[in-house]
Amino acid sequence: MRHNSVHWFRKGLRLHDNPALQAALRDCAELYPVFVLDPWFPKNARVGITRWRFLIGALADLDCSLRRLNSRLFVVRGKPEEVFPRLFQKWKVTRLTFEVDTEPYALQRDKNIASLAAEHQVEVIQEVSHTLYDTERIILENNGKAPLTFKRMQTLINTVGAPKRPCPPPTLQDMIDICTPSSEDHEEAYGVPSLAELGFDSLNAGPELYPGGEQEALRRLEEHMSRTGWVCAFEKPQTSPNALTPSTTVLSPYLKFGCLSARTFWWRLDDVYRGRKHSEPPVSLHGQLLWREFFYTTSVGIPNFDCMVGNPVCVQVDWETNPEYLAAWREGRTGFPFIDAIMTQLRQEGWIHHLARHAVACFLTRGDLWISWEEGMKVFEELLLDADWALNAGNWQWLSASAFFQQYFRVYSPVAFGKKTDKNGDYIRKYLPILKKFPAEYIYEPWKSPRSLQERAGCIVGKDYPKPIVEHEVISKKNIQRMKMAYAKHSGSSSESSGKSKGEKRKVGSVLDMLTKKNTKLD
Repeated sequence: MRHNSVHWFRKGLRLHDNPALQAALRDCAELYPVFVLDPWFPKNARVGITRWRFLIGALADLDCSLRRLNSRLFVVRGKPEEVFPRLFQKWKVTRLTFEVDTEPYALQRDKNIASLAAEHQVEVIQEVSHTLYDTERIILENNGKAPLTFKRMQTLINTVGAPKRPCPPPTLQDMIDICTPSSEDHEEAYGVPSLAELGFDSLNAGPELYPGGEQEALRRLEEHMSRTGWVCAFEKPQTSPNALTPSTTVLSPYLKFGCLSARTFWWRLDDVYRGRKHSEPPVSLHGQLLWREFFYTTSVGIPNFDCMVGNPVCVQVDWETNPEYLAAWREGRTGFPFIDAIMTQLRQEGWIHHLARHAVACFLTRGDLWISWEEGMKVFEELLLDADWALNAGNWQWLSASAFFQQYFRVYSPVAFGKKTDKNGDYIRKYLPILKKFPAEYIYEPWKSPRSLQERAGCIVGKDYPKPIVEHEVISKKNIQRMKMAYAKHSGSSSESSGKSKGEKRKVGSVLDMLTKKNTKLD
């Protein structure tokens, strides 16, 4: 029997390493590559113009690649549960294939679609290819629980072995006896949407520094992999958060949308590493892929992963609600130039360096503003090109010291941290041109400059650029004590649930006292 197959593209917007697509091609007579423009996302997810533009670029690139195989992309508007029964009948579909998606909404959606497919006698094939490993298998290896440390994750992966090698993209030879029927009104009915159709004015978009699509992803991958020495020596903490051009690969948006396969990236790195001395996880490029895998796995195994309440691994903190502080942080108006420059870059370009994310996340939460990590997560979800449900929630819990990372007493200085890699403040001058005439001595702390200097620089602090909204040296010390109390309460409740003795609880308290006496700055 030859099948009429629908391959449902979601995150895996690529032809290379797409085992679900390969499954669709087996014994196939007619192939219908489909992307569903699901109204759930604009209603329930925060997606800004920069990420929509990236998606449109990725879909256009995918359509172009499919045309070279004498096929087409069908972009279908509507709810999947309403769209698919109609398409099953219209195209006489006998097989539906798609890549496994582990996000909560996706899991329920896919379960519903699988039930509908069964009602229509449509075979369903799901394949793992968005992650290096099957997350459920990793959890199974860990006795049914999510690993809570990177070290434990590494141990589990060593048990499982290396990731599968990527499968090749389909060729014209693979498509010889397969057709994709399309009508003259294909563009009108199934064409890739424009920003205008999605309700955006393209004039409001910033510069398109990272165009979406598989071809761009593979080009960027090869460009970086040709820098053999840089790849082998790469250590994430040693890269600069405020370089004028990115000091890392910026392949994260391409991994998020599946324009680049994580397994392809892994094995391409393996080619570069082979026979050469190179850095190791957690700081190497292999390590960055394993961090991604870690948060994907924990997001599957931990209930309410993107919330504080109901999340069993998350410290319950009495965060404050302060709309004025939150807006100032989001809009780059905190009065701390390093923080404001980072948030300006984020709004304009959709990407900021990993360590820059550390700085602004710490500032918003435990460092200075004492606002919940959930609020920061929402802003990143809207503005980041690479906003990924699992990674975004996991990293915000880490950076707020709510889960995974317990050294809450290590606080990033909004002044000293940026100076380490950019003493002259060139990054600040680029993204906050109002401050560009300040000398290096005052560029990170313009409020300390004499009035006469501010006048010469054409920027009066408090008028043209805001004064600091908090006094970092004072508030950060207060917040460390607040975190200490939250941790003590968390340890106490954990002790009660696990039956720890009073002596053990006192020991936990003394350790917390000892920790808070250590250096509290992470410059």
